[in-house]
Amino acid sequence: MDSYSIVQAAIARTKDELSNDNFVPWKFHPRNSIFEPPSNVSYGTISNVAIQQNSTDPSNVLKPLAGAVDESYSLIITVNGAVMINAVSSVGIIRALETFTQFFYTTGDGNSIYTNLAPVYVQDAPKFQHRGLNIDVARSPFSPHDIMRTIDAVAYNKFNILHLHATDAQSWTIQIPALPPLADLGAYMKGLSYSPDDLAAIQTYGAYRGVQVIIETDMPGHTAAVGLSYPDLVAALNVQPGWANYSAEPPTGQLKLNDSAVYDFLEKLWADLLPRVNPFSAYFHTGGDEVNANVYGLDPTVNSNDTKVIQPLLQKLVDYNHDKVRAAGMTPVVWEEMLLQWNLTLGADVVVQTWQTDTAVANVVAQGHKALAGDANYWYLDCGRGQWIDFAQSTAQAAWPFADYCTPTKNWRLMYTYDPLAGVPANATQLVLGGEVHIWSEQVDGVNLDDMVWPRACAAAEVLWSGSKDASGQNRSQVTASPRLSEMRERMVQRGIGAGPVQMIYCTQNGTQCAS
Repeated sequence: MDSYSIVQAAIARTKDELSNDNFVPWKFHPRNSIFEPPSNVSYGTISNVAIQQNSTDPSNVLKPLAGAVDESYSLIITVNGAVMINAVSSVGIIRALETFTQFFYTTGDGNSIYTNLAPVYVQDAPKFQHRGLNIDVARSPFSPHDIMRTIDAVAYNKFNILHLHATDAQSWTIQIPALPPLADLGAYMKGLSYSPDDLAAIQTYGAYRGVQVIIETDMPGHTAAVGLSYPDLVAALNVQPGWANYSAEPPTGQLKLNDSAVYDFLEKLWADLLPRVNPFSAYFHTGGDEVNANVYGLDPTVNSNDTKVIQPLLQKLVDYNHDKVRAAGMTPVVWEEMLLQWNLTLGADVVVQTWQTDTAVANVVAQGHKALAGDANYWYLDCGRGQWIDFAQSTAQAAWPFADYCTPTKNWRLMYTYDPLAGVPANATQLVLGGEVHIWSEQVDGVNLDDMVWPRACAAAEVLWSGSKDASGQNRSQVTASPRLSEMRERMVQRGIGAGPVQMIYCTQNGTQCAS
């Protein structure tokens, strides 16, 4: 796999998408209007596309650190059909070809492909270096096909990261040949875990599309699934009743913090997994969210829920894990609690992923660390579906109307207003690498995944590519974004992504009549 093969694969996909996945844009013209080019008029035709890569790809083009690969490009389409693409890297060419496909439509008879937008001149580059979707594949199973379909959708929207939250309390989805029981007993059932070949295929599929797949194994919290095969490693395993005292959701269980057997386990885990992930990822996510201090009162190696006792033990664990990640040639990523709640000392290379508040990004960079944005109040896609916890008759009234923890639904307009740089001083904006939009899977699986993610995540993609503000410093206009988003939805549907509608057809056919 090299730069030439990446570009050739992108060209082949572009040809296929133009020929087979285009659409008739009748929803974007007044009803019963004639909008297609007359068939009795001669037009310029595209006979070739000139593609020029102006520099040799860096050696890490398949697994770049944020900003290491230049994704900028220029695209020209003339009225007589000349097309010129220039980019610094093969990934820039991928982005340019994706833009190129979005200028074309199919005639109603299906016989012709056309654009009515020439001449076109595009000079484009991303605002943020890290533009991702985080998908929780632990709480609900997703097939490799589901993930690869999502990679396609991610690439269509010029995201460059797919973050797989691969382990959680409910299941362990990655097969570890050095620790076979981990997935054999930790997955929901045999066959619902990713083999080494599956993982390599997913990462390779992403690399060909300019999408880096980052793996997360969450710890020390959210590790009850480890206890299904190695129960002696986990404290407060599946406490019932009263689980809410020990975890955000059942089942309870966290890795013991002062047990040498845990480190023996981690030694085998990292020696097996990290070298397999390394070829296509510059990062590895070690988790660290929602560590519950009460658990360590039940941990015989700690016997305390005092944060002053727990903190140095947590520091030791994180240091150990991050040293292993670095030794494998990758950069560690952690959830914000490790820095902002537990006050751990993190290496300067560590990327801190925020999610809890709209001040977290500013608080992270204030300590000199690189940050990823993704506030749950804006960019959590699973919110607003109601509780998935069942309530007994005695508790139902108090829980009514059964809203989930992050209600309401984060609609695309809200997502479009989120500014990853909010509250960050101008001299620290370079520490904000970008962000991720998140889909947690308590009530999501392969059946409703597409509709839950798309097209709302497209709004986040535009914020991460173009920034949240227009040239005048105002929030970008919903009025102009809405038809773009609606058209993008149509293109995604044609490409096999089950994205939901943005507006009713009356609105898309009648300009701004649905604006207020």
